[in-house]
Formats: sequence, C-alpha cells, structure tokens
Amino acid sequence: MSLSIKMEIDTVEDVTCLDPELLQLPEVSPFALKTTPQLVEDLFSQWLSLPESGHLVKSLIDDAKAGTNVNTSVNFSNVNAVGSSSLPSMFPGGNAPPLSPKSSSGSPRTLKQKSSPSALGSPLKLVSDPMQEVIPQFYFQNGRPPTKELKEQCLSKINLLFKYPLNGLQIDEFKTVLKEVCKLPSFLSSALFRKIDVDCAGIVTRDAFIKYWVDGNMLTMDIATQIFEILKCPGFKHLTQVDFKPVLRELLATHPGLEFLRNTPEFQDRYAETVIYRIFYHINRSENGRLTLRELKRGNLIAAMQHADEEEDINKVLRYFSYEHFYIIYCKFWELDTDHDFFIDRENLIKYGNHALTYRIVDRIFSQAPRKFTSEVEGKMGYEDFVYFILSEEDKSSEPSLEYWFKCIDLDANGVLTPNEMQFFYEEQLHRMECMAQEPVVFEDILCQIIDMIAPEREDCITLRDLKGCKLSGNVFNILFNLNKFIAFETRDPFLIRQEREDPNLTEWDRFAHREYMRLSMEEDVEDGSNGSAEVWDESLEAPF
Repeated sequence: MSLSIKMEIDTVEDVTCLDPELLQLPEVSPFALKTTPQLVEDLFSQWLSLPESGHLVKSLIDDAKAGTNVNTSVNFSNVNAVGSSSLPSMFPGGNAPPLSPKSSSGSPRTLKQKSSPSALGSPLKLVSDPMQEVIPQFYFQNGRPPTKELKEQCLSKINLLFKYPLNGLQIDEFKTVLKEVCKLPSFLSSALFRKIDVDCAGIVTRDAFIKYWVDGNMLTMDIATQIFEILKCPGFKHLTQVDFKPVLRELLATHPGLEFLRNTPEFQDRYAETVIYRIFYHINRSENGRLTLRELKRGNLIAAMQHADEEEDINKVLRYFSYEHFYIIYCKFWELDTDHDFFIDRENLIKYGNHALTYRIVDRIFSQAPRKFTSEVEGKMGYEDFVYFILSEEDKSSEPSLEYWFKCIDLDANGVLTPNEMQFFYEEQLHRMECMAQEPVVFEDILCQIIDMIAPEREDCITLRDLKGCKLSGNVFNILFNLNKFIAFETRDPFLIRQEREDPNLTEWDRFAHREYMRLSMEEDVEDGSNGSAEVWDESLEAPF
C-alpha cells in the first residue's frame, strides 16, 4: 500500500514537494537531514507507513484532483503533533543524545513555519514598519527663533520706546532701549547703535532695530553671545583688542566713578589700555590676541561688565575695571621707566620690588621665553608687556601666571621642570642669601621641600599639571628667583594669614594692589603736607580723630 501511495504522490509534485524541514523531526537536526539525502528518503518512507500519514496523503491527493487549495503547513503540523511520538528511533537501543533546550522564542523551524507566505502573505510585510520618532530641531545656524509669546512681549516694549517709528532714536536716547529691551550693560549702547546704523545716519529706526534684534534672533541668544556678536567685526569669529575700545570710551564717558578722568585724556587712554590688557591676560588663554566666544563664555568678563554697570564706585569692581588697580600698574611702570620713553630695559626691570628678582630670571623674561614682546624695540619691554609681567609676578596662584613662570624655568622647553633647571635659578638665590648674611639653605633641602609641597606624579620632574593642582605652587617660583618673597614665606606673619582666611575671595593681586595703593596714597599725602602752607598744616592737626 505504501508503494502505491508513493507513486501517486509523484504525480502531484507540482502541488507539494519534499522539504526536509517539513518533516519537523525534533530528534534530528536540520543540518543532518540536508547533508544526508538517503537518510531523508528512509525517514520519509517510514513516515508514509504510518496510518495517519496514509489518510493525510490520500486526502491531499483527492483535494488536488478536485482542484481545491492544499494547506500543507497546517496538515503536516497536525500529523506531526499526532505521530511524532510513534516515529521509529534512528538510534539503536534508544541511546539518543539529549536535545538542546528549546528557546522561548521558538526554533528556526517554527519561525520559518510561522513566517511562510501561505500564512503571512507577501515577504515584504513580514516586519511591520517601525514608528518614526520626530526629533525637534536643536541646531539653528542663525540662532534659535524666538517664541511667539516672547516676540510679542519684546515688540510691545519696542513700540513704547520708539514713540515715533519713522524718526527713530539718536545715540544718546538709545541707552534706554539697551537697558529695557536688550538687558545689557549700558556702556555697550554706542557699540550696538553703530552695529545697527551701518549707514552712519545718526539714528536707529524701529524697523532697523527689530530687523537686527528680533528678526536676527539676537533675542534668544545668551548674554555672552549677544555681546560677542555686537563687538566683533563682520565676517570675523573672534574679538581683538580694538573691538573693546568703543566700550571703554563709553564707560569713561558715562560711569560716575570715572568722572574725575574726563579732563585728562592721556590717563583715559592708559586706563582703557590697561583694562583691555587685563582682559586678554586672563581670558585669552590661547595667547594669540584673538578672543573666541568659547573663551568669553569660560571667563568672568560678562559678570564684571554687569557689576561695573551697577556699581557706582568703580574701585569695588576688582575684576579688570578697578581704577586703583590701574593706578598701581601705571605707577610701577613709571617708576621703572626712568627716561620716560615708555620702554623698560633689563637694568630697569632688575630694580622692580627693591631688586627682588634675580638676573637670570630677568634675562629669561627679556629672551621672551614666557611671552613675545609687543614692543618693536629690541631689548625693550613695552607697557603691555609690563602689564603681563606684573600680573604674573604679584599673583602666582593664577593659571596665566603659572604658565608664564613655567616657561621661564623650563630652559629646554620640554614641558617638565627638572632638578637641574631649578638648581640653575636657585644658585643665584643662594649667593644672594650669603651676601645678605642670611642662613643659606642648600638646594638638596630646597628640592625636598618643593617635592613635599607640590607632590608631583613623578619625583624626578614637575609638570605644569602638577603646579596647577597645588595651591602653594606659586611659592616654588618665589623660592627660585624672588628672594624677598621667599624670606617672607619662610617667616609668615600670622596676622596676614588670618586676613587671607577671613576674605578668601580676594586674590593675591587684589591684596597687593590694595597695600600698594594705600602706601602710595600716604606718600602723596605726606608730600602734599610738606609742600603746603602752615595754615593748611594747622587745619589738618585740628581735625577730629
């Protein structure tokens, strides 16, 4: 009977064909079925000998002759479910190897059966299309556009300030717009006015301001970006020292704390230059004279500008704008510049701080190792170069100062300070201590003190990273080339230490500038008193205490 049934199946090969995976034998792997065709034939013959298989094949032949659809996957599954337990074992004695555990997701045969075209239709629809998540735009080349509500609020303020839209506002009237609408320091008004008034007509109309501030998306920028865009030249991606000059001119003209300078234009220029030099010293960390937006955001200039705009006493604005700080820098330079040609040479600088510096460190400064001089006179230091020097000398705790002196001590410019390099500079210190009848300290002891103080990663050298990670790193440089500060560090005054702890927000530069300003003020008072009349002197004596 099995032979006749097999012959009839051959006549309907177009309806169904022998696929090893259709057998769905859990005891045999698909790989074994496909690689041994004879085994497949033997298994198929055994399967046909089962009664259930005979009834199934007979019904399939009848359905094929009648022209009805044949659902082979369903019928074969049912037969397998019924007759798989009665399938003769391939292995004698029932010593079949254990099957691998079935995955919870189903075997490959089951997955193939579930995804057959007869059950799911077109193969292109086997996987449903994933849901597309709409990501909102987060980058805007020309800045993020303002929201409708923010734009309406801004326009209402603009309409109140521009009462006559066609006539516009002149430069002296524009400051109110800067404060009320832009929320920027008032001494930026002339810079913004000229930024909008490109034709130099002398007025800014309502439409022109809206086009620049609202339509140009300046409204949604942070304050640092707003100031950067206002000050920089068109087409540039950085700020230069020249870009800050209009800001300082307006500050000098409008700030009440600088009113006394209005009749002395020379000192106005010097004050403006000093402020700009200090800004670039602290913020322009690339030291290329090009202040980027990233550097501006990382610095504290914006906060200092806002403080200067709100504070009437300019000397309370310690960052950059203090007049007392400018006064100290300029007086120190003037004292050293004996011929007043506005340049300083080696012999002038060696006198700084009552001959506190060694000749070797002064030679390194004039070799332009820490910074290339801006003066075009060979062997001479200009005012800008002196500003960088004095800021580095009087506050060795700041990063710009540490970098400045690190370059001086690093003789071979290899990025590390070796004991030989430090000994080269300390030799002169040791000689000076002997000349001053000070108890000399040998370099070996000094080196151990420096290593204990800095705690570098390697004991055979000190890197700039080691210095920046230690609060006492400035003392290392004082030990090597500033004898006065070295002795002061060894004999620290407890009163000064307590003062430093009481106000930790003050930097070394702030304390130095305050002490020097008080000293210079007292000296001027003494000179005025000695040159004054007896009546003036008597009046001062009668003043109440």
